[in-house]
Amino acid sequence: MIDPDKTRAWNSGDVRQTYTAKDCILYALGLGAGADPLDPQQLRFIYEKELAALPTMAAVLASPGSWMRERAELGIDFLKLVHGEQAVTLHAPLPPAAALVGRSRVTRLVDKGEGKGAVMHVEKVLTDEATGQRLATCEQVLFLRGNGGFAPGAASDEPAPAPAAVPDRAPDLSVTVATRADAAALYRLSGDLNPLHIDPAVATRSGFPRPILHGLATWGMAGLAAVQQFCGGDPARLTGLRARLSSPVFPGETLAVDFWELGAGELALRARVPARDVVVLSHGRVTLRA
Repeated sequence: MIDPDKTRAWNSGDVRQTYTAKDCILYALGLGAGADPLDPQQLRFIYEKELAALPTMAAVLASPGSWMRERAELGIDFLKLVHGEQAVTLHAPLPPAAALVGRSRVTRLVDKGEGKGAVMHVEKVLTDEATGQRLATCEQVLFLRGNGGFAPGAASDEPAPAPAAVPDRAPDLSVTVATRADAAALYRLSGDLNPLHIDPAVATRSGFPRPILHGLATWGMAGLAAVQQFCGGDPARLTGLRARLSSPVFPGETLAVDFWELGAGELALRARVPARDVVVLSHGRVTLRA
């Protein structure tokens, strides 16, 4: 059983990571950048000449690792954990290479009741180690399917406001994004080595016919599409991205990323796999700098 007081009190301390241009390029390749090697916008993310970092890379930098599995005293049922939502807010553009400090903490823990699971929000703040400048704030929303029904007397936090759905009309723009058959094999090299994404036997035991793509890769692909379509290829103009990770993608599938222009530098976002008629990212919002 989860210990809500110990879980709320958890924090990572300082997690330091130095990344290089090579890491930046590898992350972009994992999202499919460079599919057209003659496109100057795509070259900006995979060629060290005038290299730019994709803002969604903040989600994978200076992270605390598998702390929920390693801290057994918290009582989190790691095997029944589902990554439900991901958000990033950029306070300044990510450099193409830097030494960062990440500090993560639990900000909300909601009990949905016995047998119904719990919802945990984890915030990570990234700062430049050399200057102390805050670069990004990331948020994970995790569904703890095995941890509903706290101990008697243990308090639950109030649920976060529900994210807004996309408008009930046709999107203003729909972009086709083809994922590579080896997309998960590439993306995992940016830090998430879960065998679910590369080992067919593990995928089968988890109920999938083959390895699935990382949810953060699908989320990052949507962010890349927003940069290409609405930022003129300038990643510094994307200041925020949030979406619910609704369903897994299989590497090699083609996505349709739908956008609605809401005004005031805001877009609504959804991603689908048309071949299976399934929504894989929902309740998405993108914020842009003019």
